Amino acid sequence: MNTCDLSLAGAALKALGSGALFWPDQNLLCVSDLHLGKAERIARRSGMQLPPYETRDTLTRLASDLETTGARTLVCLGDSFDDLSAARSLPEDERLWITRLQAGRRWVWIEGNHDPGPIEFGGTHLAELPIGSVTFRHIAKPGASGEISGHYHPKATLPTRGRAITRPAFLIDSDRLVMPAYGTYTGGLRSHDSTLSRLMRPDASAIMTGARPVQVPMPRGAL
Repeated sequence: MNTCDLSLAGAALKALGSGALFWPDQNLLCVSDLHLGKAERIARRSGMQLPPYETRDTLTRLASDLETTGARTLVCLGDSFDDLSAARSLPEDERLWITRLQAGRRWVWIEGNHDPGPIEFGGTHLAELPIGSVTFRHIAKPGASGEISGHYHPKATLPTRGRAITRPAFLIDSDRLVMPAYGTYTGGLRSHDSTLSRLMRPDASAIMTGARPVQVPMPRGAL
């Protein structure tokens, strides 16, 4: 398992190349912004048809990370579904797949801006989840400490051999960690965007996802 070791508020964490976060001491896996059902939501609202396989791809990767880490707790850090109608419209086989993944695990759905309120799946539904010195929530709060959040779908761009490479990325400083989007059909906000530059401390790092996650100073200038 290729990971990058991190520390936040005394918690020893591992960033996975898939975009998931593992907390070994809690046997906990965290993923953010799955946006399940996005193809259905786009078709419903705009009529544009996308290949409807993104939920299967996302769940396949999630099942692999759960098996690899052996996590007994899963925290879905908000925007797990593209909207509430997308959650209700998932095909039965995909709903059953989620139910099978939940079996024998503590499963926490953190409310996001795309999927507020209760949804028709098992598990615990919370606005945020504090565990010791760490708090899981969907959107970062100014002045927070020990915070793990999502929402912004951060990406980082680095130059290499005359070309730029852009990948989803974790952003971390001494106060907070912002998770990359885990879902297959998710865009992203570049780390040099003013929203993220203001949120993160000057010494923040980015962990680029991929087969071998790499930690670099958080890129703050557009390429």
